[in-house]
Amino acid sequence: MLTLFTDTDCDVTPVIAQEYGYKVIPMPYTLEGKLYQPYVPGEDLDHKTFYNMLRAGSLPTTSAISEAVYVKYFEPEFAAGNDIFYVHFSSGISATFANMDKAVAGLKEKYPGRKFYSVDTLGISAQSLNIVLEVGDLFKAGKTAEEVLEWARTEVSKFPLYLTADDLRFFRRSGRVSGLAATMASFIGIRPIIQMSEEGKMVNIGKEVGREKTLDRLVRYVEELGEDIRDHRIVIGHSDHQEMVDQLVAKLREKFGDDLRIITTVVNPTIGSHCGPNAMGICFHGKHR
Repeated sequence: MLTLFTDTDCDVTPVIAQEYGYKVIPMPYTLEGKLYQPYVPGEDLDHKTFYNMLRAGSLPTTSAISEAVYVKYFEPEFAAGNDIFYVHFSSGISATFANMDKAVAGLKEKYPGRKFYSVDTLGISAQSLNIVLEVGDLFKAGKTAEEVLEWARTEVSKFPLYLTADDLRFFRRSGRVSGLAATMASFIGIRPIIQMSEEGKMVNIGKEVGREKTLDRLVRYVEELGEDIRDHRIVIGHSDHQEMVDQLVAKLREKFGDDLRIITTVVNPTIGSHCGPNAMGICFHGKHR
């Protein structure tokens, strides 16, 4: 038996997890001294409450989960005789995967007959979700773990993510975006354009003035870089910025037609801790990142 795992930084909701059979590892966040677990009933905030608290001045933090937490999730599967296939967010932006590697190494010594497969999406949020869904489709179609790994070797690099935000305080504070000018946030209406690199890191690649030009630039990326976009999903993630999402969806359908498979999702609070409210990202199938 093979057990599928993913994590909440891939923005996999409980509904999606149930549809594809994923077990989900929560990536925690702390807000006003309290630790929360995304998508865990009774241990999470609804997105409206969370983003409104950030708008009011609260500053959340995140932390890597420990080796022991990974053991807690993985050992029952190995003990039951199951192998594991884990699709996770980018190892390039978190120290948590060093802890995962230690946990897996110890468990494989204890259960030498078990296999652990992983796909590093080298992304986050909408980008990782798009890849998680593609992997889920492959397993539903009867592909083996080895076949899915072979697919991932070439296809992970074909899901670019471009994102933008209103408020750069959160990006600057997280330190996870390279090339982000500190002065940019002081000019009203200036929006950064941030890309996930081939190495799975967030890089500022430019800026636009105003919402309309920003949206047009995102559509232009899809037009210039997109490959077989009708055969794949376009995933748009946002941190409580539905109005801008609706405008982007309208522009995409006007440009490419109503038959696009567009999925929109609200960015979970752990990721939202780094981008803040009113951020938005788009992921599609492209020629490259």
